[in-house]
This record gives sequence, C-alpha cells and structure tokens, in this order.
Amino acid sequence: MTKIIAAEVHDVRFPTAAAGDGSDAINRGDYSASYVELKTDDGLAGAGFTFTNGRGNEITCAAITALQHHVVGRDLAEIVDEPVAFWRSLTADVQLRWLGPEKGVIHMAAGALVNAVWDLRAKAAGVPLWRLLAELPSEELVRTVDFHHITDAITPAEALDILERGRDGLADRLALLERDGFPSYTTSVGWLGYPDDKVRALTRTAYEEGWRAMKMKVGGPIDDDIRRARIIRAEIGPDALLMMDANQVWDVDEAIANMAVLAEVDPYWIEEPTHADDVLGHARIARAVDPIRVATGEVAANRVIFKQLLQADAIGVMQIDACRVAGVNEVLAELLMAAKFGVPVCPHAGGVGLCEYVQHLAIFDYLRVGTSLDGRMVEYVDHLHEHFVDPVRTKDGRYLLPEQPGYSTTLRPESIAEYAFPDGPVWRA
Repeated sequence: MTKIIAAEVHDVRFPTAAAGDGSDAINRGDYSASYVELKTDDGLAGAGFTFTNGRGNEITCAAITALQHHVVGRDLAEIVDEPVAFWRSLTADVQLRWLGPEKGVIHMAAGALVNAVWDLRAKAAGVPLWRLLAELPSEELVRTVDFHHITDAITPAEALDILERGRDGLADRLALLERDGFPSYTTSVGWLGYPDDKVRALTRTAYEEGWRAMKMKVGGPIDDDIRRARIIRAEIGPDALLMMDANQVWDVDEAIANMAVLAEVDPYWIEEPTHADDVLGHARIARAVDPIRVATGEVAANRVIFKQLLQADAIGVMQIDACRVAGVNEVLAELLMAAKFGVPVCPHAGGVGLCEYVQHLAIFDYLRVGTSLDGRMVEYVDHLHEHFVDPVRTKDGRYLLPEQPGYSTTLRPESIAEYAFPDGPVWRA
C-alpha cells in the first residue's frame, strides 16, 4: 500500500523575461512553476505543477495548499479505485468551486495535484506515464473520465469504442515511435521580443538541426509581422511548415484582415487569433481564413470549452495543455472528443516543464486514441529542460520516447533551491 502522507509546495521562478524568451503579443514575464511534491510512506514521491508567468505563483501556490487536504492521507490504491470521485473532490470542493467553477486558478491547482498523483502512480508501476496509459484496459480509461456536461458530444460507450479500436495496430505504432520519434515543431525561433537578426539566425540553425515546422509570434504591428514572417519563410523554404500565434490579441474582424495579409507566406495555422473563450468568434475566423487552420486550446478552461469548439467547427487543430485543466483525467476527455470529431491534437508546450508533460499525452493519444500521425505535432521550446530529472530528448526535430518511470515532472532539488522565490540565490541576487 502507498499512502500519501505530505504535500510540499514550492514557488519556483526562472528569470526569462530579461532575454525576451517567451515574449508574445500579450505576455511578458518569468516562466514559473507552482510545484507540488507528494510524499508517501513507502519513499516514493509524485511531482506535479501548474505553469504561470511569474507572480501568478503567489496565487496558484496558495490554491494548491488550500486543496492539498483532499490528497494528503489518501491511499494511492483508493484513488485508483475511485478516480472520478477523487477528481471531483478537488474540482468540486464545496467551498472553493465557487471561485471557478472548473476554471482558472482553482482548476489549475487541482491539475497540479491530479498530475502529481498520476506521476506517483506511474512511478509505482515502474513505467513512463505514456506506457501506463497506453496499456490500461479501455474500461479503466473510460472509468477515469468525468463525462458530466459532455455527453452531448461523447458518451462513455463511444469513448470505449474509440479506445478499443485503438488497440488495433498499437504495437506497430509503438515500433514506429521507437524508431523515428514523435513529430514536433519549434517555437524558439520567433518570439516577438527578438530582433530580426536573431530570428534569422535561430531559424537557420533550427533548420540545420532538422526542424521542418516552426512557429512565430504575431500580433504586433502588421508590417512587423509580415516582415518577420518573410524572413522565416525565406530561411525554411516553401515546403516546411510555418505556424503563427497571435496569443488572443486581435478582435475577430482584425484577425480576418490580418490573416489576409499574412496568407502571403502560406501559414499552416493561426493560433489563438482572438479571445480564448470566444467560440463563435473562432468559428467565424475559421470560415474566413480557410484553408489556413485555426488552432487553440492552451488556455481553454475545461473540457466543456473544448466541446463547444469542436461542435462549432471552430478549430482545425486542438491544442491541449497539460496543466491548464484539471490534470490527466480531463485531458483524456479532450483527446476522446477530438478523436470523435476527427480533429488532430497538437499539444501546447514550452514554458517550464510543459514539454516534459505533454510528450506523454501526445504519445498516448497516437497509440490508443487518434491512431494517426497526420497533422499531429508536439510543440518544442528549448528552455529550462536542464532543471528536470528526466528532461525531454529530441533528435532531428522529433521527440524521443521518455524511458524513466513517471510523468517526467520531477524538478532537480538543486534547481528548486536555487530558483525558489523569493529566497533562492538567483532572486536574492
């Protein structure tokens, strides 16, 4: 038996803003992790976190602390036996749910704890999380999902059918990933705060390293956007993919007008072209900019928002996020809905630890749910991986399969000590 006996919460922040890393049309800040480690009576520890952009950690760390009593004192086997009941204990806390419901800080804090439990579960099983999920019986995976409020989009029976069909050819798909890795694209070339010369040099280097799909930030003056886009397209040639991300800064009509200009460089998708909650706005943009795809999801609050995006034909690419929603359980619901609606999943990553997180979810999606690599890629940003015990590995523009047990979420103790806010040496200096 594995009993969770304590939860340690850490405010860990990395000073990324000074170099312009992570800069886009709306966000400037320091990549940060509200990090929780679950201690057990048998020596195992499960790690989870939610991502913020600096001072948000003050709020999310407090929220994790406010929810941790739902986890501490629980036996892992008990949680596994009643996964939805456990999930709802965090997402439907009778006094804290009002602050959402099922969105925002409370939901992100719940996700940090849920993900820590999944990390613990995979470590206890001695396998990477992607393998744990891929090898679970279909009935157990379905039992993990809270279908409340989404049965008009997908039912448990439909989910079971998708997962059962996903067993066919699984060994062949796994062999392909073991041989070639998982397709990826890089965002490291095109942060909005980078000068043109840096964009050109980074793009050239990325292409030489094997990347054939790259993403740039847009949403500044349109003349700047098109100039930077031409630089990248000139470096990567006509055949590589160029994606764009507006980070919600445009109004609907503005997005349509700007994409008419940017269409010159043949963008593969436009990401977050308007406010993240504007389902009908995304649908209108999608119709107007076709065949350019619309992608969104990194700040979609919950499975219900994804349901509406899919029902409204508002997206051609679903971008799940590992810790914006309430952990693995809710992501499973999103993957299953995407499969039913035939929309490929390209997880959002970058930040600190998001690449480590989502590689497991993308691999599982391909092995058991979506079963095709057509249109599927995982975002990659070359920042801060060295702070993790099991960092992502890439080769020739593709993710290599994680091999260590767990969810790849464990931070190095020395990194926690150095970057802890406000008392770590980096911040004292």
